[in-house]
Amino acid sequence: MTLAVVLFTQDLRLHDNPALHAARAGADRVVPLFVSDPAVGAAGFAAPNRAAFLAGCLADLDAGLRRAGGRLLVREGDTAEQTAKLAAETGAASVHLAAGVSDYARRREQRLRRALGDRLRVHEGSLTAVPPGAVLPAGRDHYAVFTPYHRAWQQAARRTPLPPPRGLDTPGELTGALLPAVTPTARHLPEPGEGAARRAWQRWRTEHYADLHDDLAADGTSHLSPYLHFGCLSANELVHLAERRGGHGAGAFVRQLAWRDFHHQVLAARPDAARADYRPRHDDWRADPDEFAAWCEGRTGFPIVDAGMRQLAETGWMHNRARLLTASFLAKSLYHDWRPGAAHFLHHLVDGDLANNQLNWQWVAGTGTDTRPNRVLNPLTQADRHDPDGAYVRRWVPELAHLPGREIHRPWQSRRRPADYPAPLIAPDATGRRLRAARIDQDPLPGV
Repeated sequence: MTLAVVLFTQDLRLHDNPALHAARAGADRVVPLFVSDPAVGAAGFAAPNRAAFLAGCLADLDAGLRRAGGRLLVREGDTAEQTAKLAAETGAASVHLAAGVSDYARRREQRLRRALGDRLRVHEGSLTAVPPGAVLPAGRDHYAVFTPYHRAWQQAARRTPLPPPRGLDTPGELTGALLPAVTPTARHLPEPGEGAARRAWQRWRTEHYADLHDDLAADGTSHLSPYLHFGCLSANELVHLAERRGGHGAGAFVRQLAWRDFHHQVLAARPDAARADYRPRHDDWRADPDEFAAWCEGRTGFPIVDAGMRQLAETGWMHNRARLLTASFLAKSLYHDWRPGAAHFLHHLVDGDLANNQLNWQWVAGTGTDTRPNRVLNPLTQADRHDPDGAYVRRWVPELAHLPGREIHRPWQSRRRPADYPAPLIAPDATGRRLRAARIDQDPLPGV
């Protein structure tokens, strides 16, 4: 009787899971494993909001596995050591793992390879719709510009989504408890797990996405990004489901999934882009702790920026357009280094994905893949365009809620400005490098 171990990482689901499917197809018994590795916390990635969401996702995964005849084994320690120990303990003939793109994922895979040899099976295409490296420009190891990547991505072969497994038959004598509950910093987190993810997809309508995804008050994005980050939903299956729905809105949503794949293939080829400028501009960034703290706290004096930052702190999530303009305000209007801003986002975001977060920040800062590095988003222009009635600001900056219409975006001009709202950090009519208006023709950040 053969036995296979499945090491879950960012693929916490039963549907369309290549590693789980292969393990079940190739063995009589399957041991699903998750390792809580202290190295993740030591690197600063075990932020409270994501840790709380992860605990719920693992509990949901365990419940699903039990319905299929198995159960989830959770152990704590070094991932490679704990996986190799379990493989030896069970006499596993194979260990299955979804391929990752980060430095950490690659080191983990290398250590697992040394410990397990040819028993390790690494499965591509579990975290993205099109695996990194599946489409390449001539003579290069990745696409550096989205448009040609998107054309190639649209032509790439995609596998048929895999069904959830049955009859897993996990040995009952193995021990390992689920993660303890974690207290998040945000007051309102989404419901965790694959079941909640699939219900969220069924509830969300795609038909108006193309028209509403930039409307801050309408909040017309899918809110599926936390589930994609933890793999509660398969990006590959989402593409199939969206294409089956059809329509302009579904097509716009699929394009955002292509943006997500684009960033993953960039990071897979350039892992140091998580911390180093992808295209160095030799910027002389400013450092002002008080300004940075005001930005973090949503006290910049620019209501549209402050609304986004307060939404992030309150919910562990931020509207995609708000991510754009808050990041641009820090990196271009205040001219602060993008890295502390990216770290602040990662500390709060439930969907804090390394590839998307870091490379989107680099796009905004002008050090990433954007071919127009001097692009700046004027917060006032953005507010007028994407929150014309001020409803988004009223929701998150209640001290300004009494200001009517667009007056809310310029409280310094109002006779009714509240005393407890700060003056703008920089002059609203500032020109030059610290604040310039710019048009943006396409949404460059995944709005899922």
